[in-house]
Amino acid sequence: MLAKTRQLIDDVTTSLDAYELSDAADSVLSFLEALNNWYIRRSRDRFWSPAGAGTDDDKRAAYDTLYTVLVTVSKVLAPLLPFLTEEIYTTLTGEDSVHLTDWPDATDFPSDDDLAGAMDRARDVVTAALNLREDAGLRNRLPLASLTVAGRDVDALSDGLLELIADEVNVKQVLLTDDVSAFGSFVVKPNGRTIGPKFGKDTQHVIKAAKAGDWSDNGDGTVRVGEWTLEAEDFELGLQATEGVIARGLRTNDALVSLDTDVTPELEAEGLARDLVRAVQQARKDAGLEVSDRIALTLHAPGPLHDQLRPHEAYVASQVLATSVDWSPTPQPVEAPLAGATMSVSVTKA
Repeated sequence: MLAKTRQLIDDVTTSLDAYELSDAADSVLSFLEALNNWYIRRSRDRFWSPAGAGTDDDKRAAYDTLYTVLVTVSKVLAPLLPFLTEEIYTTLTGEDSVHLTDWPDATDFPSDDDLAGAMDRARDVVTAALNLREDAGLRNRLPLASLTVAGRDVDALSDGLLELIADEVNVKQVLLTDDVSAFGSFVVKPNGRTIGPKFGKDTQHVIKAAKAGDWSDNGDGTVRVGEWTLEAEDFELGLQATEGVIARGLRTNDALVSLDTDVTPELEAEGLARDLVRAVQQARKDAGLEVSDRIALTLHAPGPLHDQLRPHEAYVASQVLATSVDWSPTPQPVEAPLAGATMSVSVTKA
């Protein structure tokens, strides 16, 4: 996040120096997406970890990082959102005004474009995989066996990011391969607006060769299509999934994501346990309990559903802060609809 903040300062400084307000706003929007929907959301467990749980240093680091980023972003955004940033900055710091501070110095932040780029690629993989889930009608709380990322430079994801991707997409395993052929193929899409003036009457031959797959990568940012060379601005490189394969290309068009959508009984049972956690959390909220309150949980489920959920009792208890879990033969006051089934629960403060 700190490396992304450095990039933000550099990008907005360059844009505002050139009076390119739209470019500056685009950089801010992209950054806020990463901050809010990725860093903050992914750090929730760090923010909420109880004191003395052996994670105090990590918790403090999470808060310190977020504070530093919010104060800095308030300064960067001050020319664009003067009143909102004034409120945020003065509330956080107690100082007089954000508009009396110096412009942030990017060199105060770590430079790590490789890490920031790898995290952006991980986010792209997650987005593509979640879209595949939605297309296949598979709810996010249902675990799947595996996800495969195939294409160029996929090894950049191997350094500590695979577990993060697996957790976000809810898969047991993330596999990496540079062999795209099992899942799809690269295709070249010529840009008619640029190749027309360059190749004139040969333009249609270039397009026809590209459609026929008669092309090769020159390794220097250009491609050879038939007997013609296309520069970077003359084409887009896309990915086409093999028929019958659940796959989607990344935004960079140099890799794809394939999802194993085969749901075993074991995976289905684990998914039901996650659905139950969601239902109990809602029951906690409806009962007016605090986030940190421990509860006594009573469950009632028909026979088959009971058999599926019982092995996951400890997981459910840990997720909902239950000090005890009891199974009752009689219905409980709160209905808990799961995927294709209904059970009932009772939640009381322990």
